Amino acid sequence: MKLKRTQQGFSLVSAIFLLVVLAGLGAAMVSFSTTQNQGQSLDLMGSRAYQAASAGVEWAAYNIMTTPGVSSPAAVVFTPGTATALGGNLSDFAVTVGYTAVSAVDAVNSGDVPTTVWSYDITASAVWGAPGTENYVMRVLSAKMKE
Repeated sequence: MKLKRTQQGFSLVSAIFLLVVLAGLGAAMVSFSTTQNQGQSLDLMGSRAYQAASAGVEWAAYNIMTTPGVSSPAAVVFTPGTATALGGNLSDFAVTVGYTAVSAVDAVNSGDVPTTVWSYDITASAVWGAPGTENYVMRVLSAKMKE
């Protein structure tokens, strides 16, 4: 007696289905990993932009201490690829800094000599990349300083 086999090739169909499912899962994992790496990279660049803007605030504080009572319009003070660039990992950031000086006369109490008090509003922004691109990062810091 000879038995008839009616299910020939069934294991081949399930093997191909399993390979297609595993390939899809592998492609999804690669896509997820790439997205995570890009997110981490932009987060790191955001932290660096914050540090570059903080360097701009420190630059303004130094200038205020050396030449008090003077305002400075917003201008790029650290330019990438030039001698004025920041060092290390911050060298690719363009940092714009500006500050305004406002004076006030301290109240006079019973014959005291009036004194002029200066306050400064400092704004520093650090930019990396071109606006509208996926790698664009910008951080803006504002500070107040009183002398």
